[in-house]
Amino acid sequence: MRKIGVLTSGGDAPGMNAAIRAVVRYGIYNNINIVGIHNGFKGLVEGSYTDMNLSSVADIIHRGGTVLGSARSKEFMAEKGLSKALRNIKYIGIDGLVIIGGNGSFRGSLELENAGVPTISIPGTIDNDLAYTKYSLGFFTALTTVLESVEKIRDTSSSHGRTDLIQVMGRDCGDIALYAGLAGGAEMVIIPEIEYNMEEVCHKIMQGRTRGKKHSIIILAEGAGEAKDISERIEEKTGITTRYSILGYTQRGGAPSAYDRLMGSQMGVMAVKLLCASQRKRAVGVTDTGIFDMDLEEALAIEKTFDKTTYELTKILSI
Repeated sequence: MRKIGVLTSGGDAPGMNAAIRAVVRYGIYNNINIVGIHNGFKGLVEGSYTDMNLSSVADIIHRGGTVLGSARSKEFMAEKGLSKALRNIKYIGIDGLVIIGGNGSFRGSLELENAGVPTISIPGTIDNDLAYTKYSLGFFTALTTVLESVEKIRDTSSSHGRTDLIQVMGRDCGDIALYAGLAGGAEMVIIPEIEYNMEEVCHKIMQGRTRGKKHSIIILAEGAGEAKDISERIEEKTGITTRYSILGYTQRGGAPSAYDRLMGSQMGVMAVKLLCASQRKRAVGVTDTGIFDMDLEEALAIEKTFDKTTYELTKILSI
């Protein structure tokens, strides 16, 4: 490996900058030139890049988002766009690519691999919806951001004696809602993996009222229903004032947690190590025992299994 490219694609996630920094500095430590591709696969198609040095990644480990920028590119997924990207990779002299992103980014990695470009993929998505890895970069930071909002909303919810429904990100995967519900002491979580029962939701709220609880917090994953509709139905059935809050893109921003910084740094280093060892088409992930890698196609083929244990625990502890 003489020159390695690094890009971030799809939705930004806290911890991406830690991974970029690790790729750049570990690469330079091993006498490898590092090129930063701007705006993901769009930058590959357009030939937008920067030669990275030690100063390029100074003071970024604590910053949210991605200093390289991120964008989705339909052009790249078309044959003409892919051909442009391949020509630019050859022109720049890139021997291998580190790609940081979610499911779509991983599939972009696979396209490049099929065209002969060595790639290593790092999971970076707050949704935590990549099944092969226990956690992805940004998930724990997003979870912390959600919990901070939950605590603030709980204060006013308690003051006014009402029910508050908080919508978080998670179109197909309810991990943010599920873990925030457990850590935030919510009465109920509504997630896309489990069809919710409105009668059960309202019963839980009224059960709390019966034992003297002044307010209720419900956390909703965006893929499980419309916040406005659900809150109106709760108020209609319980007679309790119900408000909803949509946290939106606040969940993606902010300084990455210590865990996301550590994980991003370790994953970035492993990605460079793998390329230097002539490994390719690998996905880097994390388990309870540490960082690992596996075949990219195998990683994409694994289906996400619902964490029923945590879901049941949330229900039990919210009685």
